[in-house]
Amino acid sequence: MTIRARFTAPVVLPCDAECSVLRDAAVDVDEHGRIVHVGPAADVPRAPLDAARVELTGILLPGLINTHAHSPMTLLRGAGGDLPLMRWLQDVVWPAEGRLRAADVDAGMRLGCLEMLRAGVTTSVEMYFYGDRIVQAVLAAGSRVVLTPGIIAVPGWDRLGSWQSMLAGISDWIDADGLRFGPGERIELGYGPHAAYTLPPEALVASAQAARERSALVHIHVAESAGEDAELRAGYGSVPLMLEKLGVLGGRVLAAHCVQLSDADIDVLAGHDVAVAHCPGSNAKLASGIAPVLALRAAGVRVGLGTDGPASNDDLDLWEEMRLAALLARLSAGDAAALTARDALLMATSGGAAALGRDDLGVLRPGAWADLVHVDADDPAFVAGASTPDGQLLANLVWAAGSRTVRDVWVAGERVLAGGQPTRLDLAKVRAQAAAACAHLLT
Repeated sequence: MTIRARFTAPVVLPCDAECSVLRDAAVDVDEHGRIVHVGPAADVPRAPLDAARVELTGILLPGLINTHAHSPMTLLRGAGGDLPLMRWLQDVVWPAEGRLRAADVDAGMRLGCLEMLRAGVTTSVEMYFYGDRIVQAVLAAGSRVVLTPGIIAVPGWDRLGSWQSMLAGISDWIDADGLRFGPGERIELGYGPHAAYTLPPEALVASAQAARERSALVHIHVAESAGEDAELRAGYGSVPLMLEKLGVLGGRVLAAHCVQLSDADIDVLAGHDVAVAHCPGSNAKLASGIAPVLALRAAGVRVGLGTDGPASNDDLDLWEEMRLAALLARLSAGDAAALTARDALLMATSGGAAALGRDDLGVLRPGAWADLVHVDADDPAFVAGASTPDGQLLANLVWAAGSRTVRDVWVAGERVLAGGQPTRLDLAKVRAQAAAACAHLLT
């Protein structure tokens, strides 16, 4: 492979299993946007004379991965903000979404993409509707998405077709374009059956079967709040037990939230290698509870971090989720070392990728996509700048720095954020389009 660009930085965090801290290191990227070498700058292979040299002054790490989002809901940010989950959905969100147009989703997604890129989030797992407009927005912004178009059967959503037609549309799309496509494979397709309480059992079974046939991801809300699925719990014992009985848990499955779980439920998820998208901010705001993250991790469940939709969080900042995940885990366990800064950082990067069944994202290693984030260490968060000792530097990064220190972002080797500003889209124009769409939805 030809080296197209060489990135050097005082600190490189590959986000490998050891959460290594490399000093005065380099990352080489080929002409396809994949990493070909990571290591000390003194030991790099010879690069062509025409290879770009990108000399950074802070910390270089992989792009963060938001494992559960509904980013077009930037348009509904703050609506019904003091309601519990089911009232929020039924009285505010679903009625507003009933007025959604394709152009609204495009505008909301563009705003969401830029918000995430400015926070160093390069990949998001999206469950929403008008999937073609989500893809259009992502490709315009230059970010990356695992798109699991929503499949739902509740009053008001029939205007988009039956659950059968929603499911068939996803299958036809994958069969036509493939599981991954676009520049730098920026788009991956999967299936988004909304939840066990919004779909009949046959829809869950059919979605899982279609996904397994195509090696696609199934992305589903599971046990988010105590009251949402009382009937299902009465009939099956729990939602995970129901999904197991129906045969939904085979293949690639990402279960969002997983707050209301018993020990038996955790065993079921672990036994079927189901991954979990942990959304501590949204769960706290909606008073849904605290997911048993420590027990899930102890059982070997792959756990990534998600923001949920920006109407229930109310932002798309995964740095906040890192802190909340660690804080709530420590409070729940009564143990100040229960979830460390290293743990939280890996949950947002390589752990998120593992939850998706991807080994080419969330990590800096040869063969992975060059989704890179440059963090400015010349900030009060870092006591001694980039020279801060390893353990303290990681603590500063997670506990103190946050999204304000993100300066530059590359996706598949292409710079999509420069000095905190998007390179592909005009932020003011995107905000104006979103404001117009928001006025239409909430009037």
